[in-house]
Amino acid sequence: MADDKEQECVPESPEVHFEPIVKLSLVETKTLEEEEDVLLSLRSKLFRYDNDADPKEWKERGTGECKILKHKKSGLIRILMRRDKTLKICANHYIYPTMELKPNCGSDRAWVWSTTADYADEQSKEEVLAIRFANAENAQKFKSVFDESAVEMRKTLTTKHVIENGEADAEKKDAEGVKEGKTLHHPGSPGQEEHADELTSHLKDLSVKESDDTETTTTSDK
Repeated sequence: MADDKEQECVPESPEVHFEPIVKLSLVETKTLEEEEDVLLSLRSKLFRYDNDADPKEWKERGTGECKILKHKKSGLIRILMRRDKTLKICANHYIYPTMELKPNCGSDRAWVWSTTADYADEQSKEEVLAIRFANAENAQKFKSVFDESAVEMRKTLTTKHVIENGEADAEKKDAEGVKEGKTLHHPGSPGQEEHADELTSHLKDLSVKESDDTETTTTSDK
């Protein structure tokens, strides 16, 4: 009985409400993608060739949506790919007219290409990249939009060069012998293209080892 009386006498805890000292408003984080149109978005897996490793090998950069984006005002076209969940950028570079997709030997769903300026790590870096899709259909869609983008970028960059240099006729510059590298401010890299060509033969041997963040293959460059 005594316990019952004690339970009846226990005062209720008052409901205390504290007003926050600082009210935080929702802040929208801009990614710059708001200023671009999506030409293509396909799920894929991206690899980079690590020349510094011993032995040299393909390493996975991430799995996620690979997008080809066109800026609404400038018309410049780039590849942007973010990893699933973390959304960390694993590819970010313009598609220049000098770029060419190399088919992977033995696979109809993978491509290899090189870029002299990828900004996935926020600093410009030369990379040899390989991308693999779920099926051949998606791989062909990627190639189609990639090739069309390269052609369109040639026109966009030539026009941009004409405007910046006060030239009235872009064809006149071509006639004077100013080729892609000079006109587009993007010198070609024949050696790197040959390197990408050589590495396509290694992709069919990729044996990917699972890890928390990235995956490393055991294929070496001989």
